[in-house]
Amino acid sequence: MARFMDVIKRFRSLSPDEEKRLDALEWYVSDDEKRIIRGFVKDGSVVIDLENVSVGGLLPSMTVPKIIAKKPLVSDLVAKLNSKIDSKTSSVLFKEFSKVIYDNCSKIIAPDIVGFDMVKKAVALQLFSPEKIHILLLGDPGTGKTRILSSVTELALVSAMGLGSGTSGVGLSVTVKGKDVKKGLLPLADGGICAIDELNLMKEESRASLYNAMQNGFVTYDKGGHSYRFDARVSVLATANPKGDKFTGNTVAELKKQLPFDPALLSRFHLTFFIRKHSVEEFKEISRSLLKQKKVRLSDKEISFIKEYLKKAHDISPSIPKKFEQEIVDFIGDIKEKEAGYLVEVSPRMVVGFSRLTKAAARMELRSQVQAKDIRLVKDIVSTSLTIR
Repeated sequence: MARFMDVIKRFRSLSPDEEKRLDALEWYVSDDEKRIIRGFVKDGSVVIDLENVSVGGLLPSMTVPKIIAKKPLVSDLVAKLNSKIDSKTSSVLFKEFSKVIYDNCSKIIAPDIVGFDMVKKAVALQLFSPEKIHILLLGDPGTGKTRILSSVTELALVSAMGLGSGTSGVGLSVTVKGKDVKKGLLPLADGGICAIDELNLMKEESRASLYNAMQNGFVTYDKGGHSYRFDARVSVLATANPKGDKFTGNTVAELKKQLPFDPALLSRFHLTFFIRKHSVEEFKEISRSLLKQKKVRLSDKEISFIKEYLKKAHDISPSIPKKFEQEIVDFIGDIKEKEAGYLVEVSPRMVVGFSRLTKAAARMELRSQVQAKDIRLVKDIVSTSLTIR
């Protein structure tokens, strides 16, 4: 009887709303597939839902059809067609996203934190780099540093986050429970980003594992005659407060006395940003921005989309044209000459970081070659990181 009723239903006309939803499938499926779905809509085997898709306010809303199976017999076909729809939707969104992400990359990093545009751009590039890029956010508490870390770990393809105060040397390399030895924070983030908050609270003797991961890409641990080695090919994103918790000086000499690390650790970071609390005028500007701001968080769907985009970007291996080599050398040479005015040493690691950052900038637009604008962006980022305000 139910079968007979399904046949009868197939002779009915679709409502205007059903026709509209069916028409939304036009670009995604073949004529034959659309005809089959029309019959299933008529007999109630499927319904077509329309979803609005956007990404962090960076793209105009796009209406995407979704077929929902109401009867088990059509489940396999529905799954196949939805996969086809998802694939085509992603290709369109990727293409459109590649046009806007470059100039708006800071908007996907901690959108609830106003300001620190260059810092956000730098950590966005860290996300787009499968190669190691180490970044330290060093400065006053209460400036949103931790929120930037947590935002990055939400978006990274692989990530782990912990507190400097809670990560002993063992906790970084391994965790030990009885006889069980398991991966610690650094190897858990292998192939991704390891975020460490309040790195200044990490004990001196606990830093060997961090040094090894940042430089060599693995950690080791010896216990009871057994040696353990775990890959830890990570990019480190860390925060730290100065000695005394807040920067109080204004000169390079005064500020250097408040650095919580020795030069050996600082030199391992490709970028170190010095972050100070906002002035009254800056605070007023932030207040005005917050009052206008509507969206402060990315949705789960938006985060999922960005991760898929990152996967595609990571598969690209951009090259740096030889015509830019001298420009990069001259830039690094220029800042090396001014090194006395900075809080950190300008080391060869900065050259390596510069190269990796420019390639990450190219990946943002899914390009296979670095362009002049990538060089300019990274120059601005590096210059900002060295500036003491």
